[in-house]
Amino acid sequence: MSDYYDVLGVAKDASQDQIKKAYRKLARELHPDVAGPDAEDRFKDVSRAYEVLSNPEKRQSYDMGHDPSAPGGGAGGGFGFQDIFETFFGGGQAQRGPIPRSRRGQDALVRLDIDLSEAAFGVRREIQVDTAVVCGTCSGSCCRPGTSPRTCDVCGGRGTVQRVARSFLGQVMTTAPCAACQGFGTTIPEPCAECAGEGRVRSRRSVAVEVPAGVETGTRIRLTSQGEVGPAGGPAGDLYFEIRERKHEKFLRRGDDLHCTLEIPMTAAALGTVLELETLDGVESLDLRPGTQPGQVLTLKGLGIGHLQASGRGDLNVHVEVQIPTSLDDEQADLLRQLSVLRGEERPEGHVSSAHGGVFSRLRDKLAGR
Repeated sequence: MSDYYDVLGVAKDASQDQIKKAYRKLARELHPDVAGPDAEDRFKDVSRAYEVLSNPEKRQSYDMGHDPSAPGGGAGGGFGFQDIFETFFGGGQAQRGPIPRSRRGQDALVRLDIDLSEAAFGVRREIQVDTAVVCGTCSGSCCRPGTSPRTCDVCGGRGTVQRVARSFLGQVMTTAPCAACQGFGTTIPEPCAECAGEGRVRSRRSVAVEVPAGVETGTRIRLTSQGEVGPAGGPAGDLYFEIRERKHEKFLRRGDDLHCTLEIPMTAAALGTVLELETLDGVESLDLRPGTQPGQVLTLKGLGIGHLQASGRGDLNVHVEVQIPTSLDDEQADLLRQLSVLRGEERPEGHVSSAHGGVFSRLRDKLAGR
C-alpha cells in the first residue's frame, strides 16, 4: 500500500487545509500540460492520495491499514460508516438527484520565456497551446449527431438508487449513485465518434497574451475562461502563463533596476571622457568626469525596467571598473615615471581606509537599495 502522506509530502497529522494546499501545489507542477507525459503516473498517484486523505472517512480507514482506493476497497454490498452518517445526519441528501454531465474544465498552466527587453517594455505574444476544446461534431452534447441522451432505465433519471442494508442499528435505507448512469440520470446510447462521448477534444490553438512591463520570473498572467473546456462542453477553466525571464549577457536585474559593468582604461578614468553605452533604449552618451574612481556607480535615470503596477521605470546603474595595464613598453613606463615625479609619488605610501566607507561600501549599499 502506498504511503499517501509521503506522496503529498505532508505529516500524518496534517490538517485538511495543509493537505489541500500540498495537493494543489503538486497538481500544478505535475499536470501533463506543464510537466509533460512523463509526469502522468506521478500526477495520478498524487490525485489518488488526495482523494483518500481529503475524505475523513477514507482517511480514517487508510490510517487503520486499509486502502479505500484499491480494487474492492469500498464497503461492497455491506453497510459502512458513511452510509450510517448519511442516513442519520442528512449527509446523503445533498447527493440526491442527477449529477450535471457538463462540468467546469481544469485550469491550464503554460510557461512563457521572454527576453529582458520584453520584461522592460512589455510585449504582445501569440502562443500555441494544446487544450481541450468543445467537440465540433457534437457541440458538446456527447451524442452522435441526430441522437440525444436517454433517461436512465435503472434510476428513472434521478441519478441515485436506494437500497436496504442491515447494520447493528437494524434495517436502514440508503441512497447511492446509480451505477448504470454514474449518477448523471441519463445515458449516451450512441456516443459521438469524434470525442468518444466526452463532448470535448484536444486541439492546438493560438492565444494572444499581453505581457505587461515589469513582469519577472514567476509572474503569472491569467486569461479567464481560456483553459480546458470541461466534460460535455462545460465552461472552460482559466489559462495561466508563468513568466520565465532569460538571462541577459550584459545587464543584471535587481527589482526594476538594471546593473552593468563598464571597463575603462586608467587614462580615461584620470582625464575623463565621453563614451557611447549600449542600453535597452539604444545608444546613450555617458559622461565620465576626470578622476572617476574604480567602483564608482553612475546612475542613468529611467533606463531600467518598467514598473508593473505603476508608471515610470527603474534606473540603469553603471559600475565603473578601471583597467590597469599589465605590460608597458619602455616609452610608456618612462612617461608614467615622469608623471609620478610630477605628482610627488616616486615613493608612494599606502594606507588602509575604513571598512565603513569607500568603494566597497558604496557598491554594497547600492545593491542593497540603501
